[in-house]
Amino acid sequence: MKRLLDATSNEILSMSREDLLQAIRISEGRTILSENNVSITQVQPMITNSEVARAFGADLILLNCFDVFSPKVMGIEYPVDNYVFELRKLTKRPIGINLEPVDIKVSTLENRDKISKGRICSRETIELASNLGFDIICLTGNPSTGVSNEAIKESIELARKYFDGIIIAGKMHNSGIGEDIIDKKNVVEFIDKGADVILLPAAGTFPGITPDYLKELVDLIHSKKALAMSAIGTSQESSSVETIRHLAIVNKMVGFDIFHIGDHGYSGLAPYRNIMELSIAIRGESLTIRKIASSNLR
Repeated sequence: MKRLLDATSNEILSMSREDLLQAIRISEGRTILSENNVSITQVQPMITNSEVARAFGADLILLNCFDVFSPKVMGIEYPVDNYVFELRKLTKRPIGINLEPVDIKVSTLENRDKISKGRICSRETIELASNLGFDIICLTGNPSTGVSNEAIKESIELARKYFDGIIIAGKMHNSGIGEDIIDKKNVVEFIDKGADVILLPAAGTFPGITPDYLKELVDLIHSKKALAMSAIGTSQESSSVETIRHLAIVNKMVGFDIFHIGDHGYSGLAPYRNIMELSIAIRGESLTIRKIASSNLR
C-alpha cells in the first residue's frame, strides 16, 4: 500500500474506499481536502475551482452547494453526461459532496436559510450521489441551515446503508443551532453508526475549541480506528498566509489526519496561495512540488 503522499493520480483514482482510507492514514497528517462552492462564478474563467485547488496541492475535492437533482459545476460550460466523472477526469482526484442533515425539529438562533432538496441528506440524495460516482459524502452544515448532531447521526446510518464510499461527519461551526458543537458522545455515536472520518473545527477557528480539547477527541477517534479531519470553515480560509501556517502547525500537533480548507474566498474557493501554504506547512516544499507538478497522465 502506498501513502497517498506518494501515489500518482491514476493510482489514487484506482483505490477502493478501504485503500484510500489506509493511504491517508499512513500519510501521517499530510492530506489536504479543499472545499469548493460550485454554484457561484469561479475564481478564473474557463476552468473550475476544483482544477485550481488540485493545481495548488489539494489531494481531495469536496463540492459545496452541488444539487444532485440539478447538477451543475461552474467552469464546465460544455455538455457533459456526468459532472462528477468530468471533474475526476480534469483533476484526477477523489470527489466528494456535502449533503446537509437539516433538522426541522430544532429552532435556530438566526434566520434559517432554506436550501434546495437536492442538497439535503435523504435516502434519495444519497442514492443519487452514489449513482453520480462521488467518492465521498460529507454530512455537515452550511451556516444558518439548522443541521444538528442528532440529524447527522441519523444521516450517517442512512448513508452507510446506501453509499459505498467514504463518509465524513461533523460540524465546523454550529449551523445556526445553539448546541455544543461536538463532544465525546457524538464522536462515539458517529463512528458506531458508520462514519469513516470525523470532522472537527480546527483549533483557532471556533470559540472555545482548544488544542487540548481536540487532542482528547482525536485520540478517541483514532482509538476507534477512524480518521480525524480538522476544518477551517469559519471564513479564516481567506486569512493571511501566516494565519494558515499557524493553524496548520497547531492542528498537526493535535494529530489530525486530513486538513480541510473551506470555500470562503472571493469566488467559492480559498485563495490559491493559502491552499499551497497549507501544503507547505504540513508536508514541506519538496512534497508540495511533487503534488502540484505531477502530471495527471501518471
